[in-house]
Amino acid sequence: MPITTCIFDAYGTLFDVAAAAREAAGEPGRDALAACWQKLANDWRLKQLQYTWLRAVADAHGDFWDVTQDGLDWAMEANDLDDAELRERLLQLYWELSAYPEVPEMLGTLKAGGYATAILSNGSPKMLQGAVDSAAVGDVLDDILSVESVGIFKPHKSVYDLVGQRFGCAKEEVLFVSSNGWDAAAATGYGFQTVWVNRAGEPVDRLPWTPKNVLSDLTTIPDLAGRL
Repeated sequence: MPITTCIFDAYGTLFDVAAAAREAAGEPGRDALAACWQKLANDWRLKQLQYTWLRAVADAHGDFWDVTQDGLDWAMEANDLDDAELRERLLQLYWELSAYPEVPEMLGTLKAGGYATAILSNGSPKMLQGAVDSAAVGDVLDDILSVESVGIFKPHKSVYDLVGQRFGCAKEEVLFVSSNGWDAAAATGYGFQTVWVNRAGEPVDRLPWTPKNVLSDLTTIPDLAGRL
């Protein structure tokens, strides 16, 4: 069954989650952050993800913006950064994350090829709209799907159900793309065709399923969709 629908995770897949810390580190007077911004960005992202998993299994769902702030607070403390102004600046920049360089052209090629395109993310609707507007990719996306409509974070099955409910497509018609290996793996188990965008060259997660395809960036997604 050919692919008709291409679905993308947002943070780390379309949008560079390290951009906030990297940009802030380059501003005047940010010497403490400049010395540790890469570790801060990694800590922030890891805690953000861990808190979504813990909330999901504990049935304690919350807005992703709250989770994002909690992750940053942990990361700042872990990196000895006690600076309220810096905290606010990093949070501001998270609403303005840049897209990876290949994203606009890749999405445009998919749309020109007749594919439906959408985001499926843990992010709240307002956060996701902010990122889409900042990256100027709204015209090449058919929809922005958020876990807020089901009240639980990925990789719960009800999140992946949102794709079929929105687009009326079979699971086999969906190419799901994520920079999170566990997300792509769970989507494989759900029944999607999957891509793990492994920009950092990390090992495959030890889970019951594995991503069906692994790429280093998003450039060849349209070609892959056409071959599946």
